[in-house]
This record gives sequence, C-alpha cells and structure tokens, in this order.
Amino acid sequence: MNLIPAIIRDARTGAVLTLAYMNDESLAKTRETGETWFWSRSRNELWHKGATSGNTQRVIHIAEDCDRDALVVTVEPDGPACHTGAVSCFDGVPPLPLERLMATLRSRHAERPEGSYSTYLFNAGRDKILKKIGEEATEVVIAGKGDSRERVISELADLVFHLSVLMVEEGVAWGDVYEELGRRSAPE
Repeated sequence: MNLIPAIIRDARTGAVLTLAYMNDESLAKTRETGETWFWSRSRNELWHKGATSGNTQRVIHIAEDCDRDALVVTVEPDGPACHTGAVSCFDGVPPLPLERLMATLRSRHAERPEGSYSTYLFNAGRDKILKKIGEEATEVVIAGKGDSRERVISELADLVFHLSVLMVEEGVAWGDVYEELGRRSAPE
C-alpha cells in the first residue's frame, strides 16, 4: 500500500493544521464525500476525520506537488484538528500576519480596551470605519501616482488594516475573501 503525506491547511487562516497520510482509498473517499479521510498507520485502517469527535474538515481544495508524492489539502475545519484538542498539531508555528491582525481585531471588538485605535473605530461605528477605508483608498491612489515603493506599501498596509476592521465588524474572514477570489478565477 502506497501512503502519501497530506498537509492539512485551514482555508480561513492558512495555518497548517496537521500532517496525515492518505492512500488511494482514503483520497477517493475524501474526493467523494468532500471531507477528509486518512489512513491510520498506528491502527492500520481507514478513518474519517471527525467520525467520533465531530471535528470534521470540509475540503476546499486538494493540490498535488510536482512529483505527485505529497498533497496539500485545504479545509474548513469544524473544531480542533489535533487529537489533543488543540486547533493545530503545530501550535508552535506562529500565525500568518493577517491572521494575527484578525485575532487582535476580534479581541478588540469583543473586549473594547480603552486607548486602542481599533476600539475607537468599533465604538464609532460602521460609518466611521467606512470613511477611514475611503480615506486610505484615496491615499493608496495618490501614493501609486508617483510616491516611492515604500510609501505605496505603507498606504496599502493602512488600507488592509482598515478593511480588516470592517471585516471583523461584518464577521468576514480572509478565507471568505480567498474563496470568492477562487470562485472568480475558476475555469468556466
């Protein structure tokens, strides 16, 4: 039986959740059901992720490497990926910058600490957030008309920050945006 390593990645955050193994049967079941199935090397059997825990993983995309001997499976997890109850088996890996920003903004939205700029925006409401997005978008356009590359990057970062504030206010994750972009770029 040929086993192939499968890196499981969260579609919303980009975080690596786990490394598991698939064979032809588990890969076929994964494609058929739209949820992850693996081959357990310790139990020597096929297993459906979440069958007992309820922590299933809905498959968004499966990519093979250039040699076709490894996979990256992008999923939307319904609960922790690790058998320990942790979100990821790789908790020591730092989150991607956008996810770190989103986690901070979600915390500020929930807790509203005094003195925080994002708290100010959340408290001021949607109109203020939208006004800031408009201002930052204008600054990107102005910078793009002839400022330095560094200035364009700085203004783009400001725009992404304010877009992220709106996303948290609206309950949208970057993974939702990635999915929409994926639908737009899918062959017709």
